[in-house]
Amino acid sequence: QVQLVESGGGLVQAGGSLRLSCAASGRTLSTYVTGWFRQAPGKEREFVAAVTWSGAGTYYADSVKGRFTISRDNAKNTVYLQMNRLKPEDTAVYYCAADRRTNQIRTQITAYDTWGQGTQVTVSS
Repeated sequence: QVQLVESGGGLVQAGGSLRLSCAASGRTLSTYVTGWFRQAPGKEREFVAAVTWSGAGTYYADSVKGRFTISRDNAKNTVYLQMNRLKPEDTAVYYCAADRRTNQIRTQITAYDTWGQGTQVTVSS
């Protein structure tokens, strides 16, 4: 079973950037589709972005398309989320998740069977 640990969250002003990292341990992450989700206070957890095993395939929620970039370095067993032009509405706890069952990107929360504990991102206006 793979374990996931997120890092890189913090407080940033609107328009700024952050890069989140999702480091895996226990086994290789290279055979998992890996995604990022977020949950704002009082709201449901929502899909943000995901990347296929090789990194060649990516998919983004409309709300972050053009601003966020997901990537992976399988040699480092790590997936990244580069977040640019951040907005206050991006404020949330960001979670990394892995889907071992397929190499097709799925956006449903239930498709992902391994989750990290999350990292807080706060964007001030």
